[in-house]
Amino acid sequence: MSTEDVGDDLLETVDDEEEEEAMTAPEVLHKLEEAWLNEKFSPDLLPVKSNLVECMLDQIVAMENNISTLKKGDFRISVHRMEIDRIRYVISSYLRHRLAKIESLTTHVLQEEEKRRDSENVLMSPAELEFAKGYCNSVMTHLTNTALDHMPLKAATPNAKEIAVLPNLDSYVFLKVNENTENVLVEEETVDAREEIMDFEKGDQHIMRYKPIASLVESGGVSLI
Repeated sequence: MSTEDVGDDLLETVDDEEEEEAMTAPEVLHKLEEAWLNEKFSPDLLPVKSNLVECMLDQIVAMENNISTLKKGDFRISVHRMEIDRIRYVISSYLRHRLAKIESLTTHVLQEEEKRRDSENVLMSPAELEFAKGYCNSVMTHLTNTALDHMPLKAATPNAKEIAVLPNLDSYVFLKVNENTENVLVEEETVDAREEIMDFEKGDQHIMRYKPIASLVESGGVSLI
């Protein structure tokens, strides 16, 4: 018995390209696993998928309640436990990857979040945003009070933009195409000074720079693998 067995009757509402769609727990888990791999292999922080995480946390509670109704020795208990452990691993790994990026790219992600302030597609959850701001303040305070204490006065007031660590958007990623997409600009300028444009067909796999396909990762047009 798997998540699908215990979750077919559990319907959750998630936001998918501004359309609400009811999904079963297995479908939500698939979406979360996709978000996890995208976060793992993307050099930049991606918009948070809090709705998927919350849905699967609820599913864990439902599965644990299911286990409590089974008789001791029922083989389904161990299967349920393994599935719960798998879901917990995906959730914790997803959140750890995001936290690591927030710590290493703090100023950058805060600047990006500010740009999305009026957008529904926010970059961080409220808890992540609070952590990022606190972490940034701690780093700036440390630099001001210690590391820069013995430097010239001009260097004693660090500029957040100047010391920001930026993601390497030119790093190469391995991707799978989820939707047919035409006229993808993969190179702005090649050796012969011409733009390189590709058509993506569903099911294709490619290795290329992250920057040209960043928007497709965010929209779900492609997935990182």
